[in-house]
Amino acid sequence: MLANIKKTKLALAVVAAAASVLTAPIAAAAERNELTMVPKFYPTFVRNFNPFLQTQLDTVQDFIYEPLVVFNELKGNEPVMRLAKDYYMSDDLMQVTFVIRDGVKWSDGKAYTAEDVAFTYDMLKKYPELDRTGINQRLKSVIASGDKVTFNLTEANSNVPYLINKVSVVPKHIWSKVEDPTRFTNENPVGTGPFTEIETFTPQLYTQCRNPQYWDNDNLDIDCLRLPQVAGNDQFLGQVLSGQYDWTYSFIPDVDSTYAAASPDNKYWYPAGGSQAFIFNYKSPNAGNNEAINNVDFRRAFSMAIDRETIIDIAFYGGGVVNDYASGLGQAFEAWSDEAVHEKYKPFNTYNIDAAKALLKKAGFKDIDGDGFVETPTGKKLELAIQSPSGWTDFNNTVQLGVEMLEEVGIKAESSTPDFSIYNQAMLDAKYDVAYTNYFHGADPYTYWDSAYHSRFQANEGMPRFALHYWKNAELDTLLDGFYKTADRGEQVKIAHKIQKIIAENQVTVPVMSGAYTSQYNTSRFTGWWNENNPKGRPMPITNTQERLLQVLDLKPKA
Repeated sequence: MLANIKKTKLALAVVAAAASVLTAPIAAAAERNELTMVPKFYPTFVRNFNPFLQTQLDTVQDFIYEPLVVFNELKGNEPVMRLAKDYYMSDDLMQVTFVIRDGVKWSDGKAYTAEDVAFTYDMLKKYPELDRTGINQRLKSVIASGDKVTFNLTEANSNVPYLINKVSVVPKHIWSKVEDPTRFTNENPVGTGPFTEIETFTPQLYTQCRNPQYWDNDNLDIDCLRLPQVAGNDQFLGQVLSGQYDWTYSFIPDVDSTYAAASPDNKYWYPAGGSQAFIFNYKSPNAGNNEAINNVDFRRAFSMAIDRETIIDIAFYGGGVVNDYASGLGQAFEAWSDEAVHEKYKPFNTYNIDAAKALLKKAGFKDIDGDGFVETPTGKKLELAIQSPSGWTDFNNTVQLGVEMLEEVGIKAESSTPDFSIYNQAMLDAKYDVAYTNYFHGADPYTYWDSAYHSRFQANEGMPRFALHYWKNAELDTLLDGFYKTADRGEQVKIAHKIQKIIAENQVTVPVMSGAYTSQYNTSRFTGWWNENNPKGRPMPITNTQERLLQVLDLKPKA
């Protein structure tokens, strides 16, 4: 009942906040076909189209710099050829060759060649801080010859074609003259993608329009991408119901009774997505918190204090599935699970207040000063700060609920909602206690496990937040490194079972749920949207979803 009351109140608040804009006039569409997108929240737009910087805008990859191949994760990484017309690997998985498509040009009219590809990867070697995907360590050399570019690998890896395509290829004739690409904001980009012309740019709005040289212009019916600045979920919720956005990515409370009910043109599709979890900082600078976090029984008690069903019901309005896998594997990858391991550690990932209290007591955590909260076994004060990014209301609500749940078992905690840049920097600097995060979700569990647990992501500034718990295990690193040394599914399953066991027995993080890919779209101006009846790929408009390029190519303006 409590969950339903809270949901109803929040839904009503959202509708009330949006009421004033429902009657506001929507900006008249220009004669050209503009697709209005909100893929990410920004306090203000800064003109940065450098695809290698963390501060790049969300329309740089795919739309300015088209990949060689789009690997469709929803279809098991099915390849869709783009700037490459083919690729193949050697039998020993030590080499991959891409054949460049004929007739592709950069937006300034210069030819796109294999030399551009080789140059880009050589640049990442020269400036490793630009290598945000970690591809450097997998490549021995990159050689261009005619219309082919060959990647020689440091070790066998059947997944390297997918990893290679995460890097945006830039024009050699432009970037070879850039003095310092680590500080280059690339304000007037020259690219290969469908939208390379920055027609309008202000801190509140920019338009990114058609590339006159785009090789696939015959299949493109959108003239421009239009990006309005939205600072956070509260502002977003006050605007999205009116239908002024065509394609968005955000959390909408009670999506059926708010967004979908506001207009018959407001639609959404939320296919199953990746894991979400509380992530500990094993280097927490607070002595008491550090002692607790590095105690596996404390981590398990923390996990048992979390009522996952309630979090999904209240914070996500039912939009998710409980993840009781200590490894974070989740139901989406059930086929990869060693069920004996899952069942063994499942009790530690199931809500149980009494068991959590008992485990804390057994581990030596007790309330010394009588304030109702435990101290560490050595008597140190324990008070966790749990952070989530400001404006991410579903995450903020999850953390607040988590704080309340932890207090029920005697663990003192408080919520913190810094701006995303501060949230992320705290993780890079190892100056936090606990954070709530989501994770990448690939065609198999490797993408999640590797990005979330491999120690190499803890060594380079600018790497994803997901592995910035600073927990390391050499055997786990070796297993992850070996996952794609074979293309044999059976061998990969055996490796997956070993990976699952290591993460589960150590309760490295506290998985909460398997979320959904949240994508909303408005059908008043365009047809061709992907949905449950047309499930052609992941539907999100965000960076790291290369399929979004294919979705845009499928869109057709209504007459």
